[in-house]
Amino acid sequence: MFHVVLVEPEIPQNAGNIARTCAATGCVLHLVRPLGFEVTDKYLKRAGLDYWHLVDVRYHDSFEELEKENPEAKFYFFTTKARKVYAEAQFCEGDFLVFGKETRGLDEELLVKHAETCLRIPMIGESRSLNLSNSVAIAVYEGLRQNKFGALRTKGELHRLRW
Repeated sequence: MFHVVLVEPEIPQNAGNIARTCAATGCVLHLVRPLGFEVTDKYLKRAGLDYWHLVDVRYHDSFEELEKENPEAKFYFFTTKARKVYAEAQFCEGDFLVFGKETRGLDEELLVKHAETCLRIPMIGESRSLNLSNSVAIAVYEGLRQNKFGALRTKGELHRLRW
């Protein structure tokens, strides 16, 4: 299982879609305030459908608070500004996959501080960025693939996994 971190997400539909991905994969969802929506927002709930009971959602007042609560954790920061491609990283179960707000991404200060663990998803030069929920899905499933889908296994068998 991985930890998906959304730092100051702005669009409830994206957060709802990401919650659904977390529900389907067993990932923990961390929401770092301020949020650009209310957690009771109808768009958030609609995008997450009836999966909310399957999601472990944790709220944090700042990214620093999250780091202090998880001092031994490995954090990967997804940004269009990274040199390293996400597929070059070696993800381990329990890693934190960090994503910024839809309009600006992650703060430059955070990226500089963690330059060695910044990753990008390749795309053509004319494209500014991918949708946040798509980016999270790409990262989560790459981590699962690298770990032979271990987080989805139950009693040694793939749990409801469709090939």
